Amino acid sequence: MGSRAKRGLVSLGWALGGVLVAILLWEGVKVLGSIITLPFETSDQAMPHVWSIVSGAMQPEVRGSDTPVWQTVLIAAIYTLVIAFGGFLIGVAVGLLLAIVMQRFAFFERGLLPFVIASQTVPLIALAPLIVGIGNRISIGPFEWGQTQSIMFIAAYLAFFPLSVGALRGLQAATPTQVELMRSYAATPRQALWKLRFPASIPYLVPALKVSAAAAVVGTVVAQISTGGRGGIGRLIIEYARETTAQPAKVYVAVIGAVIVGLLAAGLVALLDLYLTRNLPKETLT
Repeated sequence: MGSRAKRGLVSLGWALGGVLVAILLWEGVKVLGSIITLPFETSDQAMPHVWSIVSGAMQPEVRGSDTPVWQTVLIAAIYTLVIAFGGFLIGVAVGLLLAIVMQRFAFFERGLLPFVIASQTVPLIALAPLIVGIGNRISIGPFEWGQTQSIMFIAAYLAFFPLSVGALRGLQAATPTQVELMRSYAATPRQALWKLRFPASIPYLVPALKVSAAAAVVGTVVAQISTGGRGGIGRLIIEYARETTAQPAKVYVAVIGAVIVGLLAAGLVALLDLYLTRNLPKETLT
């Protein structure tokens, strides 16, 4: 077995161990709540047992239906992942473009970076309905801006920030000696970008991509909750939260679905990291 496969098995073992620890902590808190008074409720209605959540996932989504809860959550999770992926791509494109411009022109960095940072101080809960309201008024020929586009825009809004900051730091990571060497070769700014700055930015770019992917998922789910967007995991969380009196486990199944969407998004970026690690020269990754 190769060293890479061993590292993969070790990572899988740690992940499964983390899940086991989370389950033990959950059940431990429930036991503790039955002994002493905690500042939060630990009843079966507020905190169902893990086996109750698993059982709830197998129950019919609605009475008399053949569709189990887990299948409905899976479909909603895929829909949410597609929207988040679209927002992620838009956010990456915008963030990378801003980083390139700010690296190339120092006055743009001084002028734009404060606004890039300030853009993330706006509460998303307040921003989401505003964007949907503005989007509903956009119509270009046969194209009409719908709720899906608004949610994707919100995902991109959250995704572009970590990418732009991380990419900027990476593009500036080349040493003065390396920059002078490129100049001695009479390299154009574009050649220096692709031959020097971009490879040097990979150690900064990949972590930024992981954060951006997670931010896109968070933005998508929160936007679906804030706007009531149909078809996504956020809408399911709202609907299942209304049923906590009769079926408290259902909302936790939806929340777990949202967590899985985030893990899948991070996993896709990890595959990109693996590809870059295998195909780029080792000296560009140090």
